Amino acid sequence: MNDRGRETALEPQTAHASPMDAATGLVRLSGLVQAVYQRVSERHELTPVQARLLCVLLDGPRGMAELAGCFGVEKAALTGLMNRAERRGLALRSSVPGDRRAVQVTLTDEGREAALAFHAEMGQEMARLLAPLTEPDRERFRATMAEIVAACGTGHPC
Repeated sequence: MNDRGRETALEPQTAHASPMDAATGLVRLSGLVQAVYQRVSERHELTPVQARLLCVLLDGPRGMAELAGCFGVEKAALTGLMNRAERRGLALRSSVPGDRRAVQVTLTDEGREAALAFHAEMGQEMARLLAPLTEPDRERFRATMAEIVAACGTGHPC
């Protein structure tokens, strides 16, 4: 327990806690991951959605329509996010050669640096969450997550 008497994201439950079912465990784990994501985003002076945008763009340019699908929003709603990212010098919109109506988004050098730094810190923080597990248990957890994601899909390409 921390000095306020509450468990933190990285502290185990006490021994007297009852076992949790899979659904409760997944919801609690999701909350832990989201809390870490929020804190790391703030440390990098990004909103969580800006951090996600930068990480998605690390794989290369994406079209606005594809990004809208990734975020589950209409293209018009993505415009505000892109306006803010461009003002901060993190990403650029440009036309797609051969298609005057299409717009693609790329990271600037500053955006790439920010994305890589954020991604690296998230990797370290996620490793801390998994630290209580033995190496075989971490590998089993990784394989199980991959199986669940593959079976369920994400509904979008990101």
